[in-house]
Amino acid sequence: MTRSRAIYGCAGTDLSAEERAFFREAQPWGFILFARNVADPAQVRSLVFSLRETVGDGNAPVLIDQEGGRVARLKPPHWKGRQPAHRFGDLYRENADAGQKAAYLNARLIAEDLSQLGINVDCVPVLDLPVSGADAVIGDRAFYSDPEIVIALGRAVIEGMLDGGVLPVMKHIPGHGRATADSHFALPRVATPEAELRATDFAPFRALSDCPMAMTAHVVYEAIDARHPATTSARIIGEVIRRDIGFGGLLMSDDLSMKALGGSFAERSRAALSAGCDILLHCNGRMDEMREVASEAGALGAEARARSEKALGHLHAPKPFDATAAEANLAELMGATV
Repeated sequence: MTRSRAIYGCAGTDLSAEERAFFREAQPWGFILFARNVADPAQVRSLVFSLRETVGDGNAPVLIDQEGGRVARLKPPHWKGRQPAHRFGDLYRENADAGQKAAYLNARLIAEDLSQLGINVDCVPVLDLPVSGADAVIGDRAFYSDPEIVIALGRAVIEGMLDGGVLPVMKHIPGHGRATADSHFALPRVATPEAELRATDFAPFRALSDCPMAMTAHVVYEAIDARHPATTSARIIGEVIRRDIGFGGLLMSDDLSMKALGGSFAERSRAALSAGCDILLHCNGRMDEMREVASEAGALGAEARARSEKALGHLHAPKPFDATAAEANLAELMGATV
């Protein structure tokens, strides 16, 4: 069966019979894990295996948001806590080489954790540029407010992930840093002039447009499309993401269950796909909502399938790596005690 244009979450630490049956029928492109799905390493490995078994693909994409700081689904004591992105921005301003090296090592160590669990996609780096007065939803998840610093550290994270056998997903394209609302709960609107957006917020995504995957922002950019957030805006996706930014990779929506979007889940799904998203993301594991998304997801078309194949073609076995030495090196760079 051809895989569909959707990524789904699940409700708990193992699959119910209903979830197994749904995933077998729906054949999603991939799956995403959250803290509710995590107990310990053995359990996560078992869940990842079970998810892939439902679609008959031992390498099916399994995603996670493992950024470090506030956004980390894998937590101590089973996994080491990692610093938020802003700490690497602070270090970069003191010593650019040290900042880039630390960002790479941190990403490579996260990738090591993920690959040991069978997780092969991480939704990093966050390339948003925070501004004064914006909602705290991004905050220290961002490297810094200077595009050049974000570009340098974003590149280091992308390389660290790929070297660790994990596919990176840059987010939230074309930029969430100015949002004055949390898109989990409301629809943010940004009134900044288009020329300023192109010179600042869009710049990191443009410079890193070779990243294999990207996730959209549920943000309205009033100067470009005053009616639709990026996720459901054909103009933003066509003119900004694909043309100006030059992103030719696989484009996934942010979570369709976030309150920034209105309408039924079927309507949200149709709007995102019609606008140009390749893949729909639905995270909360609610079966009624997933069934609605599945009713509209459909099979990957030729363009989306080609982008998917190209993105997944970046996956390979992790390069040789001394995690113990890397931990010590990272601690030294960050000024920590080993």
